[in-house]
Amino acid sequence: MILAAGLGSRLKPLTDHTPKALLKAGPYTLLEFAVRKLKAAGIRDIIVNVHHHADQIEDYLSLRTFGCNISVSDESSQLLDTGGGIKKASWFLRGSEPFIVYNADIVCGADPGDILSSHLKNGNLATLAVRRRETSRYLLFDEELHLCGWENRSTGEQIISIPGRATTPLAFSGIHVINPEIFTMLPSAERFYHPCLPCPRRGASYRRLSRHAPSVGRCRQTGKPGRSRTHRLRNSLQRLTLP
Repeated sequence: MILAAGLGSRLKPLTDHTPKALLKAGPYTLLEFAVRKLKAAGIRDIIVNVHHHADQIEDYLSLRTFGCNISVSDESSQLLDTGGGIKKASWFLRGSEPFIVYNADIVCGADPGDILSSHLKNGNLATLAVRRRETSRYLLFDEELHLCGWENRSTGEQIISIPGRATTPLAFSGIHVINPEIFTMLPSAERFYHPCLPCPRRGASYRRLSRHAPSVGRCRQTGKPGRSRTHRLRNSLQRLTLP
């Protein structure tokens, strides 16, 4: 699943009339980059959620599929956040095998297939790509690498799913691998932030990509304020080579 429903607020005015997933710098749109990364990892069946300028993304995908079978999960009437978006697409994602969730707003040299292999090897409920870097929002992990919560240091907001544990804050890099059994643990609400946080019964272990692929493991998220956004996006895309 590619998450492409976001408003792109931090990239305004670029996203006033264009969805963030269709911004182009260098040879690729962000959406094409995500599809090609998943295709290179052996993924051929993909669902893309849409909300902001949904019609543009649907029109874009109607003209090109990049050799994949691509479906659309329409959130035009209500933006559902990450957890709600994954839940809405459960009809597509349910099955016997884990699925990859890839944020459309990241430019990343890491291999989703490598994360999937680690996930299968370790038997996690969910595996999240994270790294140590400064950000305003952190995932909180205990000493055993179980996901215990989330915090936004700009607003003071916190979501704690496993209380009472000492935690280490790590920044999310925009790639999950999740087992379909997660759908039996999700809240009844249509809209919620993260699919793993409401699951205190089993924490979600993570992958620190830089340990295993230091030359390609860096991930950049578009839309950070206070930087030259188009210049940074263009440079990020041009430094990466896709199959």
